[in-house]
Amino acid sequence: MRISLSKNSDVPVRRQLAEQIVVAITTGELRAGEQLPSVRALARRVKIHHNTVSEAYQDLVRRKWLTRQPGSRLVVGERAKSRDKLPTSLDELIDESIERAREMGYTLQALTQRVRERLLAQPPDHILVVSEESGLRELIREEVKEHFGCAAECCSPEEFAANPAKAVGAQIFAPVHIINELNARFAITITYSKADEHVEMIRALKKPSIIAAVSVSESLLTRARSMFAAAIARRHTYREVLLPPKGRIDLDGVDLAICDSLSISRVGCKRKVRYSLVSSACLKQFAAAVELLKRPQG
Repeated sequence: MRISLSKNSDVPVRRQLAEQIVVAITTGELRAGEQLPSVRALARRVKIHHNTVSEAYQDLVRRKWLTRQPGSRLVVGERAKSRDKLPTSLDELIDESIERAREMGYTLQALTQRVRERLLAQPPDHILVVSEESGLRELIREEVKEHFGCAAECCSPEEFAANPAKAVGAQIFAPVHIINELNARFAITITYSKADEHVEMIRALKKPSIIAAVSVSESLLTRARSMFAAAIARRHTYREVLLPPKGRIDLDGVDLAICDSLSISRVGCKRKVRYSLVSSACLKQFAAAVELLKRPQG
């Protein structure tokens, strides 16, 4: 059993000795039933007062790490056997961690803070889309699923701020105007497509037509109005269609419907084209992050 003590530490020598014996037990260096050195023998070996060793031993007997046998022999207690059994559920693992932290003298507040710090430093294991409008969040989630075959969680900036635990294990995707406010370690800025090909499609129309922008997002429709304004001018008629959460809609009389990723399958029209919200350059960044998520950890 290796013991290394420091008399210059803020941790009392008795506590150092006790916890190093616990470490030796939990790592298998000391086995259940194995005899420990006598108080005086261990005191001479580690060069401390025998009363300090006695206090450490008494503490470990009280905590059931050691058992006193006939003749005052101290052996590793049966508790060591239970430590060999791995937790079978998350609750058991958490309970064991709490108990171990308390035994080492840490408060629950200190444990909570340190666990949060460690969790936030871990590589992400899921995607979290943060955006102000629910329609945009759903669109981004749909495009992530289509391109990479993985699901994404969504929330608003307010929900993120109110629940800091949402940052734990999250690879965050968020628009540029809010990403700095999130103060997240793993975050990628979402950039949107410019719709240049759709503008050219409108300009190529040979006769006055009815153009519709169709989306589940109000803010995307507002953006579309500006993107298509110059191409539509006074030559074409422009319509905005905000789709309800469910159901299909037929756009009779519309010559060209420009639909988002969630709308295109729910629209009936003589001609419809898809507008992908997330830019191709941004999808490449997403791809690298998603690839890391799919790799086994450890």
